Amino acid sequence: MNKETVMALLASVNDENSGRDLVSAGAIREVGIHEDRVSVDVRLGYPLADNGAELAASIKACLESDPGIETASVNMSFKVMPHKVQEDLKPLESIANIIAVGSGKGGVGKSTTAVNLALALQREGARVGLLDADIYGPSIPSMLGVKGQPSTDGEHIIPKEAHGLKVMSIGFLVAEDTAMIWRGPMVTSALQQLLGDTLWGPLDYLIIDLPPGTGDIQLTLAQKIPVAGAVIVTTPQDIALLDARRAVHMFRKVGVPVLGVVENMSTHICTACGHEEAIFGHGGGEQMARDFDIPLLGQLPLTMEIRSSLDAGTPTMMQNLDSPIAKSYRNLALRTAGVLSVMPRSMTLQMPQIVVQD
Repeated sequence: MNKETVMALLASVNDENSGRDLVSAGAIREVGIHEDRVSVDVRLGYPLADNGAELAASIKACLESDPGIETASVNMSFKVMPHKVQEDLKPLESIANIIAVGSGKGGVGKSTTAVNLALALQREGARVGLLDADIYGPSIPSMLGVKGQPSTDGEHIIPKEAHGLKVMSIGFLVAEDTAMIWRGPMVTSALQQLLGDTLWGPLDYLIIDLPPGTGDIQLTLAQKIPVAGAVIVTTPQDIALLDARRAVHMFRKVGVPVLGVVENMSTHICTACGHEEAIFGHGGGEQMARDFDIPLLGQLPLTMEIRSSLDAGTPTMMQNLDSPIAKSYRNLALRTAGVLSVMPRSMTLQMPQIVVQD
């Protein structure tokens, strides 16, 4: 048994979250070989706390399928690295990666997706924050069931905490029924303050829930805020897809990579009989992903459970982790973080040398 044989076997193991094999993804840290026993140290670039055992079992089975390997042991870990952002910008000191969740139009479940994406990433072991960038219509405080003015340390705003997430929104600073009658410059200034004046602490991911459209907030995001990637949320219907396509073009024009598309309200599940029906059309998200050559990160249903949980301030990810919908959100989160993990990093870094021990 030698290094070449082991690496060839590992190159045959595909990581479905990143879309790469383990070797090309740079996940192999160390290989130990002693006669017919092999040990492998695997470090992923995204959190996989609850699902790591399944991947480790696949690696072990692959290695032990070779007649020259009697036993194989696999050690799994992860480390989230900062990734490349727009030209002339660099990642924030304490926030490794900012992920923007956007859509071309409202009413497609973008905020619902952002909330559950953040909670799912946290559930997998990441340090996560959530910024509500919808100045005119902040909904994140209500969805997370958190209210009240945030405190300060004299210089910075202390973010509110909800279900373990660090959260900031203009909704914490104004009355719930206050209309934000602000022009563009005030809105963009508010966004920069919410991000820059908040004491986030060290985060692996900051999820930014954008307002719909391609206006002032999106332009500020492109010019002033270092974004590692964007997630586009749409529904299968043609009108939503038209606007979602515009959002993809916008992010690409300003140098923000699109990590993929989420098809929300993909089907409707009847609470009475369980019948599933594609009431908004079928296959729109898949076709959009093919047209732009980006991943389809997930397809989520329209159900009473998602709506009622948010109205109660306890999102799906905090109610029943074993429900099919919660699993769909977790798969979406892993796919999003996995795709980002194999994108260019924020600085020129040498790939880790694979150490082989005989």
